[in-house]
Amino acid sequence: MPRRLRIENLGYHHVYNRGVAKGNVFEDENDKVKFIELMASIAREFKLNIHSFCLMDNHYHLLVENKRENLSSAMRQLNSQYASYFNKRHNRVGHLWQDRYKSWYVLDENYLLTLFKYIENNPVKAGICSKIGLYPYCASYAILKDAIPVFLQNSFVLRNYPTGELFNLLAIPLSDNERTLVEQFHRTRYKKEDDAIVSLHVKELAAHFTYATHKTERNDAIKKAYADGYSKSEIARYLLLSVAGVSKILKS
Repeated sequence: MPRRLRIENLGYHHVYNRGVAKGNVFEDENDKVKFIELMASIAREFKLNIHSFCLMDNHYHLLVENKRENLSSAMRQLNSQYASYFNKRHNRVGHLWQDRYKSWYVLDENYLLTLFKYIENNPVKAGICSKIGLYPYCASYAILKDAIPVFLQNSFVLRNYPTGELFNLLAIPLSDNERTLVEQFHRTRYKKEDDAIVSLHVKELAAHFTYATHKTERNDAIKKAYADGYSKSEIARYLLLSVAGVSKILKS
């Protein structure tokens, strides 16, 4: 399967990486503090705005805004510098990260708050704390404690939401609808058209089959979904068919 399009365009990006074989990349508080120090340094050097972050034991999430087309360089520096530190401190060798970092470009800024809550909700989901803002290695903790580091000072939540309103918004648990929106966002694939970033698909895969009530309609929907950029394997997985079966329908 081809790699997801790596987007350098200016804007907001959800960045994620985890340890090789799902192993820990943070063993204790010192490791997390060091990562935050490196993140602050990289943000300053590469002119990045960090809007959200969450450091879990075996992975991290960042919501980053790049002002220059340098996101890949910045993340490469952050990951390699932290890996060098971690290997030296813990007397280990080899790769620390499972792969290149993953990133998703935010086409619709209306979803920024939902994405912020999703990232900051990770410790709640893991059962580490009861609500957003209680885990020390998230942006929400620094914001709600009014101990905001320089790299967070341009976060959109500080710009767009008064403190009291933000407290109230973060106290509301992440809803099923918000989770669905983020899942859809993470499934979105992109293409470049005249230097602009657009969604690869006209509509969600499930939407192609909403009104397909019999085999002929289903087969027509398969052809439309394939024309919309979905792969044979994606369609086959969704419909619980074989890839060979989908290929046969596309040829018919």
